[in-house]
Amino acid sequence: MEKYPMEKIRNVALFGHGDSGKTSLSEAMLFASGVINRLGNVGDGTTQSDYDPDEQKRQISMNATLLPFEWNKLKINLIDTPGFADFIGEVIGVLRAVDAAIVVLSAVSGVEVQTELIWKRADARGLPRLVFVNKMDRENASFGKCLEQLNELYGTKVVPLQLPIGEESKFRGVVDLVSNKALAFDAGAFKEEPIPSEMVGAVAEAREKLIEGVAESNDTLLEKYLEGEALDPGEVNKALLESISKGALIPVLCGSATHSIGVQQLLDTVAAAFPSPLIRPEIRGHKPGGEEEVVLKASPGEPLAALVFKTVSDPYVGKLTYFRVFSGTLKADGAVFNPRGAKEERIGQVFVIRGKNQIPVREIIAGDIGGVAKLTETATGDTLCDRAKPILLDPIEFPKPIFSLAIEPKSKGDEDKLGTALQRLADEDPAFSTRRDPEVKQTIISGMGEAHLESVLERMARKFGVEVNSTTPRVPYKETIHNPAKAEGKHKKQTGGHGQFGVAFVALEPLPRGEGFEFVDKIVGGAIPRQFIPAVEKGIREGMEEGFLAGYPIADMRATLYDGKFHPVDSSELSFKIAGSLALKNALKDAQPYILEPIMNVEILVPDAFMGDVMGDLNAKRGRIMGMEQSGGLQLIKAQVPLAEMFRYSIDLRSLTGGRGTFSMEFSHYEETPGNVAEKIIAAYKAEREKASS
Repeated sequence: MEKYPMEKIRNVALFGHGDSGKTSLSEAMLFASGVINRLGNVGDGTTQSDYDPDEQKRQISMNATLLPFEWNKLKINLIDTPGFADFIGEVIGVLRAVDAAIVVLSAVSGVEVQTELIWKRADARGLPRLVFVNKMDRENASFGKCLEQLNELYGTKVVPLQLPIGEESKFRGVVDLVSNKALAFDAGAFKEEPIPSEMVGAVAEAREKLIEGVAESNDTLLEKYLEGEALDPGEVNKALLESISKGALIPVLCGSATHSIGVQQLLDTVAAAFPSPLIRPEIRGHKPGGEEEVVLKASPGEPLAALVFKTVSDPYVGKLTYFRVFSGTLKADGAVFNPRGAKEERIGQVFVIRGKNQIPVREIIAGDIGGVAKLTETATGDTLCDRAKPILLDPIEFPKPIFSLAIEPKSKGDEDKLGTALQRLADEDPAFSTRRDPEVKQTIISGMGEAHLESVLERMARKFGVEVNSTTPRVPYKETIHNPAKAEGKHKKQTGGHGQFGVAFVALEPLPRGEGFEFVDKIVGGAIPRQFIPAVEKGIREGMEEGFLAGYPIADMRATLYDGKFHPVDSSELSFKIAGSLALKNALKDAQPYILEPIMNVEILVPDAFMGDVMGDLNAKRGRIMGMEQSGGLQLIKAQVPLAEMFRYSIDLRSLTGGRGTFSMEFSHYEETPGNVAEKIIAAYKAEREKASS
């Protein structure tokens, strides 16, 4: 691919709800630009974007895919992104790498949930954008409905640049409101024709609104417009392109990606109206290890500042790192500095990446996007820079995982490979995390939803050959006591030689919540020799780990060793360890033990319309509403809910709110489990033990 200067580069991503046709549109754009000579099909798994076997199996995009091409003497770095909430991590990384967005709507479904969520994130990034209303040829397609929704949600700065000629099966072209020409399509090619007579009035009205919108975004034109002066078409067009580039206006175009209708006009608008990387003339970060600001110019000649926005792990090729160069030049066969770990990385070959293909190049300059293989210390969100002029760019803020599963390898031979595979997958996907929970003795994986984790496990099996069984994680319950109690623990055993003898008297007392465990030695007069007292404590601690009611560790308790007996020959550490354990068990019988459950602080953001349903569901989950407040046009509900009720909450909340609700949670405290819930926990534990012993 030819080398392009910064002003000739456009970094653009396709965003939108799942099934809006983003991947088909990316395919049509590649076809129109001559990169491919045949249109692939999502259903057949033949598109350039959805090349991953998991994507082809599900027929949805799960990964962000880079698809650069050339159009009108520009290089357009197009990135196709997933449209389903489970894969939002891919979308968030891409938002940091691009300078503009194409929001794709289905003409049948209109503005959907994921579109709204991504629009808010694009607003936060200040990204210029346009809307492409796709699938105009489908049954129940309505351009007018989509435009009405957009204006209702985002105001009058959303303006149509085109009107469709016909809809559904009669859709055959568009009227360009800027040139005031009708374009009819046949097999992807188009020709000019007179504006249909039945559309003349609607076109005139829409053109007037477009000119009015352009005038409002330009002070000079606004003054002329208000004074009734005729506006020069050249001035209007120039002001229109500037307004789109700055995000002051959001144009709406339409077409059908699968029939290549309107795709060339979309590309012309992208080339003419979307900004180059020079929209950011200065790159700001800070010095590693401090708050001192570092400012670089967006220029190939400046020190390097590149941001890693995506990582792909492969057991054969290794790690492939995608990066956007904001300043400087990243060259092949050189070295870069990663300030996060203060490590230098050797750069071998650098690539322009298109789908699954890597095209070797000598360098990637400021404003461009590329890839490099086999970086060992670099992860998604890291900055690559010059050691002599280090800079840390703001990290990418990925959402915290909201759905978890417990996993174990299907075969013992996979145990060693499991940890390595999980770490590689976590490096690849920042929205995925893995940890070993010592309290429940399970390996826990967490992500953005059920489909997200299913895809991770399928990748692990396919790429790393590790297959696992998955279940809902165990709740890390604990046990504790209500009352003080005392008991004797006696271990006496006679064998052919030395016997075993140890007696320990132990008193138990409850401690305040969260205090843990305290062991007190009150032995006087040598009732138990000093060397055996640690053995009593060890026996008590091991007994506490085993639990009493349901096999959960005992907490918030003081154990006092106040008396005992020993035998000069038969006593041993083992004898007193067993005696300590027996004393604990005997005392617990009278200490009124009970089960503690973890309580989570939960924050839920929902539109007003769903408040009642969400709060009713929280009550059904034994939740306590702690407060409510307005937050960015949404309601923020703060609640405390038992963890046992929250494992599938991401699924429940999406169902309750149509995907418009989001939540986060963190551990708060432990509190007593209600009696009816505790009975079920104990019964399940006993049933499990009986099953294991049978």
